[in-house]
Amino acid sequence: MDFLNFALTSFTTFFATIGPVEAAVLYAGFTSELARGERRRLAFRAVLIASLILLAFTLFGQLLLVQLGVTLAALKTAGGAILGLIAIDMIFSGPGSRSKLTPKEGEEALHKEDVAVFPMATPLLAGPGAMSAGIVLAARAQGDVLQIAGILAGLGAVLAITLALLLAAPEVGRLLGVTAQRVMMRVFGILLAAIAVQALFDGLQDAGLTR
Repeated sequence: MDFLNFALTSFTTFFATIGPVEAAVLYAGFTSELARGERRRLAFRAVLIASLILLAFTLFGQLLLVQLGVTLAALKTAGGAILGLIAIDMIFSGPGSRSKLTPKEGEEALHKEDVAVFPMATPLLAGPGAMSAGIVLAARAQGDVLQIAGILAGLGAVLAITLALLLAAPEVGRLLGVTAQRVMMRVFGILLAAIAVQALFDGLQDAGLTR
């Protein structure tokens, strides 16, 4: 049961922080002038690089922070706060606010021949929110192998969906209007907000500030 619970929580969290649908729409714009074969190659490369980054942060990010003197309680609390801010942005902000790119970065991306590393792999797919999510979820698992496996299963499912959407990016952009994208974003924003609050509660409890 722990595996299933962590897999579902991980899937919801990573789907919200990675944003596969938004990434596919942006990818269609970045690669509109490229041949289909080149778009497919870049999509595979972007997801592979993002997968390695998120896997590293999920498995080893917690150890790094602990070595720096950050307690698990502080890690959970800070991670919950970051995810909460992302959730608020998803629920209340206007279209395009979650593109994760500054105007200058967006302009640079449009003129790059290889967008797999920047901006697709990072910061669009493996951004601060997704990295924080991996660390927080791993901290909640507390080293339990079954729960860690659930987290990785959820992450793998989201990345598989992301790859599928990137490969079909032009069709996704035409199929989903702005309204559908916003509805999906708000639904997952609400779910992410609940996960963020739970992470805050866990952190405060571990710190002995609540009973």
